[in-house]
Amino acid sequence: MTPREAARIYVDLVRLEESIPQQDWHSRQEVTMLRSKYHDIFSDVLRQAGIACADRFEATRRAFELVEESSSSRKQS
Repeated sequence: MTPREAARIYVDLVRLEESIPQQDWHSRQEVTMLRSKYHDIFSDVLRQAGIACADRFEATRRAFELVEESSSSRKQS
């Protein structure tokens, strides 16, 4: 899995988690577990690619940047 692919899945899960109403706690809990799993996967993929992140917040920021770059390059094509 490439960093961009892992970032896309992770960012999609973050956005899904944010869209689920608080009262639907069971669904939020399941998506939160998946999001956490894919955050770890994304961080591992970055490490394997030789990209260091100081903490989980930097990894999250990089995921959103990769997704944004990917979206921007598709729009320009």
